Amino acid sequence: MSAGPALVWTVVLTFVFLECAVILGLFLPGDSMLITAGIVMASHASGEAHVWALSLGAMVAAIAGNQVGYVIGQRAGQHLVARKDGRYINVRNLQRVAELLHRHGFVAVLVARWIPWVRTLCPSVAGAARMDHRKFTVASTIGAIVWAPVLLLIGYYAGSFLQRVPWLMPIVIGTLVVGLVIGTVLGIRHYRQEMSRPAEDFELDDAPTVVLETEC
Repeated sequence: MSAGPALVWTVVLTFVFLECAVILGLFLPGDSMLITAGIVMASHASGEAHVWALSLGAMVAAIAGNQVGYVIGQRAGQHLVARKDGRYINVRNLQRVAELLHRHGFVAVLVARWIPWVRTLCPSVAGAARMDHRKFTVASTIGAIVWAPVLLLIGYYAGSFLQRVPWLMPIVIGTLVVGLVIGTVLGIRHYRQEMSRPAEDFELDDAPTVVLETEC
């Protein structure tokens, strides 16, 4: 509660960008972080102005992260690297994301925003499969416009309600922040464990049922 808005902004924008751009984001508590940030903002006098501004910033970070993820996948081509017996970065999950994009295209990118592990893998798979970049950008942008403000505002208005019970607010914020710290530490540990597993190739060309067409 004593943290300035600048610290909250730094944490939120960094987490959102990483979760939408690179594999490390699979292991970060993005959704709960946005809700916690909204609750923390409610404890500040200028919280309402900051939470709306932060919503805009989080949208931009999410959109930028998706573009980075798309470019990473595009440069990888039809070849993606999974982890043998990995918990998240495995052939089965990559195939599931590719199938989702193949069947639903534009809508799949919108829905992926609300599914943590799919949210991170979707841009890379879409780029590798050569999904139409303009449609991917539109879908990911619409998803970001809805996703970030909804979670931040849920946290903010929940925090505003908690403000009515002064003794409860510090307990809730303390519990959530401790949970985020533990979740982040464990996430980084799981990421290192995942990346230490043997690499396993995943070729989109070898799975005809998941090949995307550019008109998705």
